[in-house]
Amino acid sequence: MNATSTARVKVEAGGDQVVGHVGLHALGAFADRLGLGEALSARIQAMHQRWPLHDRGKVLVHALLMLAGGGECCADIEQLRPEPELFGEVCSDSTLYRTLRSLDPRTVAAVKGAIAETRAAVWRRLPAITRGPVVLDMDASLVEIHSENKEETGPTYKGGFGFHPLLCFVDATGETLAGLLRPGNAGANTVADHLQVLDAAIAQLPRWVAAGHHADDDAAGMRQPVMVRADSAGCTEGFVRGCRQRNLGFSVVARSTAQIHAAISRVEDDEERWLPAICQDGEPRTGAAVTEVTDLCDLSSWPSGTRLVVRREPLHQGAQQTLFPSLEFRYWGFYTDQEGTPVELDRCMRAHAHVEDHICRLKDSGLLRFPFTSFAANCAWLAVVCLAADLVRWFQLLCLRGGLAIAEPKALRRRLWDAPARIVRSARQTIVRVLRGWPDGDAILTAYQRLAVIA
Repeated sequence: MNATSTARVKVEAGGDQVVGHVGLHALGAFADRLGLGEALSARIQAMHQRWPLHDRGKVLVHALLMLAGGGECCADIEQLRPEPELFGEVCSDSTLYRTLRSLDPRTVAAVKGAIAETRAAVWRRLPAITRGPVVLDMDASLVEIHSENKEETGPTYKGGFGFHPLLCFVDATGETLAGLLRPGNAGANTVADHLQVLDAAIAQLPRWVAAGHHADDDAAGMRQPVMVRADSAGCTEGFVRGCRQRNLGFSVVARSTAQIHAAISRVEDDEERWLPAICQDGEPRTGAAVTEVTDLCDLSSWPSGTRLVVRREPLHQGAQQTLFPSLEFRYWGFYTDQEGTPVELDRCMRAHAHVEDHICRLKDSGLLRFPFTSFAANCAWLAVVCLAADLVRWFQLLCLRGGLAIAEPKALRRRLWDAPARIVRSARQTIVRVLRGWPDGDAILTAYQRLAVIA
């Protein structure tokens, strides 16, 4: 019996004909099939009179691959440079730094236009996304910054210091449609910020989805229903009226008020009004119940058709009592203008929790590090981080199946992006042979087969 965990080897420098990021090459080849690099290049003007050595669209695509692979700063682009057989000529970290610094707000807006075109091309290949209402989820998150030298940072309501970005996602795919970088002390329920992010998110939707949903659009031009979900930060009359102006449905978490207290107290012991709640899979949720109290509240200041649904669950240790003081139940509610039974509306609204998973993916792919002192450059960094996450989601939706299609960034890096291989040259071709016995080698080969048929 041998108790050693490693084989005895001699280690030397100078290895060649081996690569360690086959999965990232597949992701980059996918971006090329979508024409992403060319679309980005067309939107970015040269910084100087002379032609740049590295195409700026290619530089950004390499930055997306770097972020997908776990990079957190411009220096991490160096991990791709030793593998020209996979990625060609990769720019230096200083070139990437200058490129991101050159992305002023006007250029970022143009880049987002290219992203919207690519997104529309992806959605054409995923018709299931637009069957039924398209659900958008909005939420903000705190990002700690350990330097007061970065512009527009500020103290947070949790006693920290940094940024407070506001984000909007597509529930069906997890794509990040829009993000607004804000100081740490930015208001959680600022109506103007929510509407700005909402408009930016609508601009990212394909035209056949966004039609009729821009500010003051005629409802007759609407082709696809769109609904917005938000936590209590979106529970403002200004925000929901802004949704109504854009012909958007809404569901927002309710805040505790005396009127809600009175309504719940009237139905607290009326068991006939409470209906058993269900989980996301349709199975009953033990002890939870739902009721509608629209008839017990004055909602005249809200848009017509607004409903108030309340949910209760057995009070457990550590639970927050939000809507109504009780020693037996925890109460939670939301306003909505959607049709359906209270039970179905409750299940739909509770799916807003998916937004936490989407934010976690961003934080695991560059959102926790804003490497510039310039606020404009950090806004560009946020846009690139969001695009990198979207590129990965598109790849998962179109090229992967099973567990990898929903895997988190860490799993993708371990199983896919960092797959090792050997370079073989035969008949004037460069052949990449994935390491024999690699657990997800078949998934990598299948992904290449799927992206090869993308027109």
